[in-house]
Amino acid sequence: MTRDYSVLAKAVRESGLLRRRYGYYWTRLIGTVVAFGLVWTAVVLVGDSWWQLLLAAALAVVLAQLAFLGHDSSHRQIFRSRAWNDWTGRILANVFVGLSHVWWTTKHDAHHSGPNHEDHDPDISPGVIAFTPSILAGRRGWRRWFARRQGWFFFPLLTLEGLNLHVASVRTVLGPGHVVHRRVEVPVLLTRLTLNVAVLLILLPPAIAAAFLAVQLGLFGVLLGGAFAPNHKGMPIVPADAEIDFLRRQVLMSRNIRGSALVDFFMGGLNRQIEHHLFPSMPRPNLRRVQPLVREFCSTLGVTYTEVGFFRSYRIVVGYLNDVEHRARDPFSCPLAAQLGR
Repeated sequence: MTRDYSVLAKAVRESGLLRRRYGYYWTRLIGTVVAFGLVWTAVVLVGDSWWQLLLAAALAVVLAQLAFLGHDSSHRQIFRSRAWNDWTGRILANVFVGLSHVWWTTKHDAHHSGPNHEDHDPDISPGVIAFTPSILAGRRGWRRWFARRQGWFFFPLLTLEGLNLHVASVRTVLGPGHVVHRRVEVPVLLTRLTLNVAVLLILLPPAIAAAFLAVQLGLFGVLLGGAFAPNHKGMPIVPADAEIDFLRRQVLMSRNIRGSALVDFFMGGLNRQIEHHLFPSMPRPNLRRVQPLVREFCSTLGVTYTEVGFFRSYRIVVGYLNDVEHRARDPFSCPLAAQLGR
C-alpha cells in the first residue's frame, strides 16, 4: 500500500502535468488585480447610492478569486521559485485580501497533512460547529441543542466567516509566539484592514458604508467557506491514533464536485479536491486533465473515489452536520459490523 502513491506519482510526473502554467497564472493575476482596481474606481464614481451594494458583491467575488490565487501560490503552484511563491501569496493575502499569509499557510498545511484526522486537522477542531461525535459528546444545554440542528445554520454562519478570517489573522500576527515575517505582516495587514473601512467612510454615508461592508464580508465568507466545506465535511473521520498511507489518507477523506466552468471559477478549482490533495503543487488548470488518470488508478486499487454534483454536495454537508453523532464514518470500521450494530 505504501508504494501505491509512488506508482501514481511516477505516472503523473511522466505525463508532464506538474509543469508550471505561467501563461494561465500571469493572466489570472493581472486580470484579477485589474478587476480589483476597477471595482474601487466604480465605488468612487457611483458615490452616494445604494447601487454600491452591487459593487460590494462584485468586490467580494474579486477578493475570493485573489484568495484562491493566494492559495495556489502557497502550494507552490505558480512559480518554480519558493521565494516567488511565498511573496506572491504574502502580497495577495495581506495587501489585497486582508488575511495573514503565515496564519493561513500554517493552518492549511496542517489540514493537508491529515484531512479529517481528529486532533490533526484544524478544520474539524472544536468551534461553533461540532464536526465529530467526540466534540458533540462534550456539548451540553443549548450548545447541544444547537449542535443537533447546526446544519440548518450552516449557510447563515458562512456569512460571518469573512469577519472570522480577518479576526483570526489579526490575533495570529499580534499574538504570542514566533510568527514568521511578523514585522512585515503586522503593519501591512493592519493598514489594509484600517484603510478598507476608512475609505468607505470617506466616500460614502455611514449607512451605505456599513451596508457595503456587511455585504462584502458576508458574501466573501460564503464564497470561501462554500468552496472549502463540501470537499471534506461528511467524509470519513480518521481516529486520532489511526495510521493510514498517503494515497488513501487523501482520497478517502476528500470529495470532488462535478460541474461546469462556472463551478470551477467560484470554487477556485477546489472542486477537484482529490487531485489537489494528491498533488498540491500541481497547477490548478491541470487538475482537470489528471483527473481521469487518478480515477482509473483508484478504481484499479479498489479505493473509493467520491464525486458528486454541486447541489448534492451541500445537501450531504447539511445532513451530516445535523446528525454528526450517527453519520460520522470511521474508514477503518467493518461495514457488515456497522449494519449488524444498527
